[in-house]
Amino acid sequence: MKITNLDRIEKIPVDMEGAKDVLKQVPISREDGAPTFSFRVFTIQPNGNTPCHTHPYEHVNYIIEGQGAVVTGDGEEIEIERGDFVLIRPDETHQYRNKSATDPFVMICAVPKEHE
Repeated sequence: MKITNLDRIEKIPVDMEGAKDVLKQVPISREDGAPTFSFRVFTIQPNGNTPCHTHPYEHVNYIIEGQGAVVTGDGEEIEIERGDFVLIRPDETHQYRNKSATDPFVMICAVPKEHE
C-alpha cells in the first residue's frame, strides 16, 4: 500500500514541444508497484496548454480545479470544468488549454503504467 499527499509531490515542468506553462506530478506509478495504471497530475498555468498530440493508448482525465477546454483533432474546443471526466481514446488527437488568465487548471490523468 502507498499513501501520499499531492502537496508533497514535486512539480516538474513538462518539456515537450508545444507545451506551455504545464507542470507534472506523479503520485502513483509503476515504480510504486501499481499493477495497471499510473496517475499523474497536470497543472496548467493561466493561459497555458498541453501539446496537441496523440498516442496509441487511452487515458482518463478528471478535472480537480479550474476551467478550460479540451481541443479535438478537428479543432473543436469543448469547455470543461472541475468535476468533469474526459476519456481520450487511443490515437485520438487532443490538447488541453487553460482559458483563465488568473487561475490554474489542474487535472488527474490515468494512463496504463507502461506509458508513464
